[in-house]
Amino acid sequence: MARDARMSDQTSAIPLCASADLADGGRAHVFDLLEHGQPARGFVLRHGGQVVGYLNQCAHVPAEMDWKEGQFLDDTGQWILCSIHGAVYEPASGYCVGGPCRGKRLKALQVDERDGQVSWYPSVTLTPAFGD
Repeated sequence: MARDARMSDQTSAIPLCASADLADGGRAHVFDLLEHGQPARGFVLRHGGQVVGYLNQCAHVPAEMDWKEGQFLDDTGQWILCSIHGAVYEPASGYCVGGPCRGKRLKALQVDERDGQVSWYPSVTLTPAFGD
């Protein structure tokens, strides 16, 4: 995701995983968070050399999409798939290109990769779930 002014503030970053843990087109790192104070999950994955992050909720119905923990991409590693609804998303943008939510997007998370670390920058509506 593109950097914004918040990303320059290292103190607001929540470390998620080592950069080396995310293989291009491979498994995602899944983590707990709160959306408007309610438990939810997010994920980060590497696609095309870039790290992207999204809320783990299909744009069609807010259900978790991974068919197995951390497995979001199709067999080719090209598309994010919803295991329940069959929605197909572009990894770089979160845009739905096929299925029941065509034209909608996944909720993007502000993520960054630097110095061998992948981090998430919480927002007003998406906050850390501590104490897990």
